[in-house]
Amino acid sequence: MSEKKTALWRERLASPLTWHYAGFAVLLVAVIVLGTRFGLDWAALSGRSSNEITDKKVQLKALDMQTAPMRGLDKRLAETRDAIKDFYTDRIPASYSSISGEIGELAVKSGVRMTRVQYTQRLPSNNLSEIDLDSGITGSYPEIMKFINSLEREKIFFEIRGMNLTGQQGGLVNLRLQVATWLRPADAAASGLPQTEERPESSEGGKEGEAK
Repeated sequence: MSEKKTALWRERLASPLTWHYAGFAVLLVAVIVLGTRFGLDWAALSGRSSNEITDKKVQLKALDMQTAPMRGLDKRLAETRDAIKDFYTDRIPASYSSISGEIGELAVKSGVRMTRVQYTQRLPSNNLSEIDLDSGITGSYPEIMKFINSLEREKIFFEIRGMNLTGQQGGLVNLRLQVATWLRPADAAASGLPQTEERPESSEGGKEGEAK
């Protein structure tokens, strides 16, 4: 009986159909394994791609926020250059005579009298030379205020640096006035004005105290 079973198994093993089944089973297992591996790899790849896309979006948004202030910068620069050009044209006088003539005219209109008028110039800085005016002003309080206000409203750019009361008599006020304006360096050099003397604050205060 056992010999018959053995012979039967040998016959089945020798049969091509048996080998076909065995090969099919091996291929099926291989397909299942490869399919499972492919599915896992695809899931991992998809997750990685999704994360990379998200990272790229974040980076793009960050770059967008960083470059936002730069947009239209060329237009703003052009507008700034135009504004500077207009300021130089409209508010920086063309010569020293324009400054002295305008201040003298304002003094006459306001009714004040200017004494000890002294103009000096500083070394050029930022394409401009500062022109300093140091003068005594005599007049009534309303006249002096009118003169000061007219200086501040004048088209030429005047900056009041200091006002010191030096005396008062018979309704008249004596005031020391220090004013600054600016010229282009070439115009300042052509004016022939002396250089402004740089003095320490302490010595200035001492001299002012003596004047008072």
